Amino acid sequence: MELYQLRSFTAVAELGHLTRAAEKLHVSQPAMSAQIKALEDELGIALFERVPTGMMLTAAGRRLLPQAAKVVAAANALRGNARAIQGEVAGESRVGTLSDPDFIRLGDFLARAIERFPRLEVKLHHEVTGTAFEKVRDGALDASFYYGDRTDPAVAAIALREIAYRVAAPAAWRERIAHAGWDEIAAQPWIIAPPISTHHALATALFRANGVTPATLIEVDNEAVIRSLVAAGLGMALVREDIVLDTDAGHEFCVWSEARLATTLQFIYSRARHDEPEVHSLLLLIEDVWGVAVEPNKTASTPDAAAALADDAVSRAA
Repeated sequence: MELYQLRSFTAVAELGHLTRAAEKLHVSQPAMSAQIKALEDELGIALFERVPTGMMLTAAGRRLLPQAAKVVAAANALRGNARAIQGEVAGESRVGTLSDPDFIRLGDFLARAIERFPRLEVKLHHEVTGTAFEKVRDGALDASFYYGDRTDPAVAAIALREIAYRVAAPAAWRERIAHAGWDEIAAQPWIIAPPISTHHALATALFRANGVTPATLIEVDNEAVIRSLVAAGLGMALVREDIVLDTDAGHEFCVWSEARLATTLQFIYSRARHDEPEVHSLLLLIEDVWGVAVEPNKTASTPDAAAALADDAVSRAA
């Protein structure tokens, strides 16, 4: 049997789907299917059965999976050690980005990557937060910046900084919202990100906690565009505190003082891939740029974060 067949076996077992496993390993779906079939023929047993949702391990597949995973992990460790001896990491890493580059220190991150790992090609993919989480979980991204409260035992996280959001309106609305209550605020047009995003989750938790529903919603999939639309006078939105409180932003935004929401910017990655050279190199870069320690056993966010947000979404701004 070949190592690539075992990699395919473990990938399909992890994701439960041939197409997703093929995307993770950068092979075609027919090639992935052929590798699984060849391994089953060599072993003389069926490892998977097809189900409506994808691929499910057979009883034999479940028994053999731990051994296959150990072989793949050992091969990854061997490769990593060999590269460490050479003093270099070569390959490609796919990293999800969000927010604006300065806020997540993306320039420093890339500059440090070029300096420390010149043969590592970092490819950036701008994502909506929820999509970034799913792509890291499913292997389409090696790692990503992320904020929010989704959890998955397969996804580990490094906390980087707090992100605070304020309720922002166009500067021309300053008098309109100065003494407004929740009913008046909800009656204004609201600009909000798609349901898969953390921005959407924060906004809906805020509305729910105060028993209101916005009369008009405008959906936009990019926070920079959301800010532009608010500044243009089209509606209200949650906007990062550091942006709306900047001294130069007074001519674009005004802030309704009755609410402040906080979450955490994180760098997320697959826990099982922590020791793979390309992923571990990204974690070393995060340590360099952010001055934080990597905790491989820390799961992304916490299971009770959403409930806590709903309970504590509103606090008086200092």
